[in-house]
Amino acid sequence: MAKIGVIGAGSWGTALALLMHNNGHQVTIWSIIGAEVEMLRTKRQHETKLPGVLLPEAIEITGNLEEAMSGKDVLILAVPSPFTRSTACMMKEFLKANQKIVNVAKGIEENTLYTLSDVIEEELPCADVAVLSGPSHAEEVGKGLPTTCVVGAHTKETAEYLQNLFMSPVFRVYTSPDMLGIELGGALKNVIALAAGTADGLGYGDNTKAALITRGIAEIGRLGIQMGAKLETFCGLTGIGDLIVTCASVHSRNRKAGWLIGQGYTMQEAMDEVKMVVEGVYSAKAAMGLAQKYQVELPIISQVNQVLFEGKSAAEAVNELMLRDKKIEHSELPWG
Repeated sequence: MAKIGVIGAGSWGTALALLMHNNGHQVTIWSIIGAEVEMLRTKRQHETKLPGVLLPEAIEITGNLEEAMSGKDVLILAVPSPFTRSTACMMKEFLKANQKIVNVAKGIEENTLYTLSDVIEEELPCADVAVLSGPSHAEEVGKGLPTTCVVGAHTKETAEYLQNLFMSPVFRVYTSPDMLGIELGGALKNVIALAAGTADGLGYGDNTKAALITRGIAEIGRLGIQMGAKLETFCGLTGIGDLIVTCASVHSRNRKAGWLIGQGYTMQEAMDEVKMVVEGVYSAKAAMGLAQKYQVELPIISQVNQVLFEGKSAAEAVNELMLRDKKIEHSELPWG
């Protein structure tokens, strides 16, 4: 049995806390929001973000960060990506050397263009930072529906240790040394999901969505490989796997926000309606910053940015994508 501190009590943090409890570990959940702590303590469920998923009394709930971190074998950092740095900064005071921290949020910091593990390591240089990602909506993980994820770490030893902690009959975990690829896939698929949702909101069909998914993973992979990530990662669970589920699922907040934009909502109106952090909105600008830094063309992500931040109509964005210059699908393939 391991002692686990879950830092962040949103839907994903709550679902993972229940998973770890069911795996036989001792779990403490921390939230900075007093009302959230009280709700989880008294109702034993997150009534707004994960209704119907009940937390056993053995899972401790606290608003005291030191209590959540002290004596823990592993900390699961599950706050939304815009709050990763500020939360890591708060954790400094109570962190032990070589503390294992598993980041499960997905995003890229807009002003630095850092992955979230880069952010955590800058704030907490003595920590042993890993990442967990894959097709894993909290609503389904909380109900015990089967899925698979990937844990990435700097060492095989840490990855396999975490694999053993998370692995269960309904949560299969693979390991990978490609932390960069895992994080880029997890962050950028949210931007493509905004595009897929927008297409749904415009009334386009399955063909359109399939095209966006396929060309979306091509964009993600093109940028990732230029940055030093591995092609195999984008062909796997945290690339195409996570992209498919986020573009297609009714649980996807990014797809829902995109659908609302396709229906005529502004970006802010869509975010207000979703009532949860829409990670793709925060990652979209950062993705364009990375594209400029590494001189990589990202046509879908570029159009998403123009719709979100420059007032372009969604229909016009789709039209521009369709009318781009003619291309060969894979320039590396010879004609014979």
